[in-house]
Amino acid sequence: QVQLVESGGGLVQAGGSLRLSCAASGSIVSISAMGWYRQAPGKQRELVAAVTNAGITNYADSVKGRFTISRDNAKNTVYLQMNSLKPEDTAVYYCRVDGATYLRYGRPYINDYWGQGTQVTVPS
Repeated sequence: QVQLVESGGGLVQAGGSLRLSCAASGSIVSISAMGWYRQAPGKQRELVAAVTNAGITNYADSVKGRFTISRDNAKNTVYLQMNSLKPEDTAVYYCRVDGATYLRYGRPYINDYWGQGTQVTVPS
């Protein structure tokens, strides 16, 4: 199995910055893609940014130029640097891991995982 631990959320004034981290642990062999989603009250969960193990990134239009996703493959950790934060960025941010290959009793398994979520609040 794979466990995800998120950190870095909080309250920040508009125009400020936050950095989210998500570390995956377990008998991990490889991870295909890692990313961040967010869900605001009354809205559907949406993709914020994602990065493949080859370093290819994808961003929601609403965060392009403000957010940067990065990944440390050696640490199985993904980061989201959020700058110029706006009130509309307020949401619970969830880490997502796709295609995590891990070993269980010596055999490989592949699965996808969600983190527990971390709150980001930008007051208006």
